[in-house]
Amino acid sequence: MRVAVLASGSGTILDAMLDAGIPVEVVVVDRPCGATEVAERHSVPWEFVERSSYGADFDRDAYTRQILDVLDKYDTDLVVMAGFGTILAPAMFEVFDGRILNTHPALLPAFKGWHAVRDALEAGVKVTGCTVHVATAEVDAGPILAQEAVPVEPGDTEATLHERIKAVERRLYVQTVKEILERGSVQ
Repeated sequence: MRVAVLASGSGTILDAMLDAGIPVEVVVVDRPCGATEVAERHSVPWEFVERSSYGADFDRDAYTRQILDVLDKYDTDLVVMAGFGTILAPAMFEVFDGRILNTHPALLPAFKGWHAVRDALEAGVKVTGCTVHVATAEVDAGPILAQEAVPVEPGDTEATLHERIKAVERRLYVQTVKEILERGSVQ
């Protein structure tokens, strides 16, 4: 399976995947970010598909077509989202139906959305965690592939809890992707 990684952030998940030997064909970023430096360090090509608008004028369909064009150019079979910040149009999930993975810093279906760690702390839960799931057009709603709990410790802040979740996330996500590649399919 030919793997493409979509990233928007520091690249720590990408780095963990590449360190573990996951064969990434291309990294696609939507903004300048650390993931491009990680890709370069591992000699993986990367493409910048700039998201130039964050307002009401953002054309999600046109942007998604640009992403799909890049993925097609690299004959992508499996898309791995690694902190990718742009929600894509339904066409993405039609073309790669059941073949887009994502990770989320909570035990889905609890605490969906961008502020899952903050929401878990505000709710006063004693346990949260991370989830690896199939991404669908409905955000954080796809089939769950793997989960692992992370205890909330007294005095945790959003930053401290998120760092512990990220440590688990990097290991669990890599393990899940490796299993998918070994069997040759997501399910």
